[in-house]
Amino acid sequence: MTEIRHEPVAPTRTQRLAPGAAIDPHRHDDHQIVYAGRGVLAVTTSAGSWVAPGTRAIWVPAGTVHAHQAHGELELHLVGLPADENPLALETPAVLAVSPLLRELIVAYTRTQDEHSPERARLRAVLLDQLRASPQQPLHLPTPTAPLLQTLCDILRADPADSRTLAELGREIGASDRTLSRLFRSELGMTFPQWRTQLRLHHALVLLADSTPVTAVAHLCGWSSASAFIDAFRRTFGHTPGARPRD
Repeated sequence: MTEIRHEPVAPTRTQRLAPGAAIDPHRHDDHQIVYAGRGVLAVTTSAGSWVAPGTRAIWVPAGTVHAHQAHGELELHLVGLPADENPLALETPAVLAVSPLLRELIVAYTRTQDEHSPERARLRAVLLDQLRASPQQPLHLPTPTAPLLQTLCDILRADPADSRTLAELGREIGASDRTLSRLFRSELGMTFPQWRTQLRLHHALVLLADSTPVTAVAHLCGWSSASAFIDAFRRTFGHTPGARPRD
């Protein structure tokens, strides 16, 4: 079994990662806000994965073993917070909406070098206020543990455009749609269509970060048309696929 790195202090900094680069599983004694100012970031834990474009940040609570994956040229902004300072009152990872103001606060705070200046202290106070007001977003793709669900989810991860019904997929793996539907709700806390939509949106973000054309992304992720994909993307992320924020 690979030993998990323990880095007690969660860093506050800006760093760049090349496309496809990864940071291996590790944990901090601090909480951490992880934000991609450019590119798309994936954070994975034993409970699932969270993928965030530039309008979202990821909250990683203290003690959570997590790994990072870069998609596209990634500019990563990290904000560490002591374990006794939890502005979100969250003990599990979450995706947070990032307003234009919060975005600028995170970028400025992670690029400021003078850690003890009064200006930085004021910047931090406003950043924490904005975090407290930041709504959570339902962008978690949970990882199943039940063998039947693992098999089914692996099939769809291999081809997110697979449009078969739950009954059709169930026949392939030897389970009824009733049994699978119950497992989705009891183990993952969502319906099969909800899980598949999350998977497709996550996959779409990765493809877009790699500069895949929108029409191709729609096809590869299982939408019937580019317009249907754009509409679903806008409803979820608040902007069209071609209007992702940049530094």
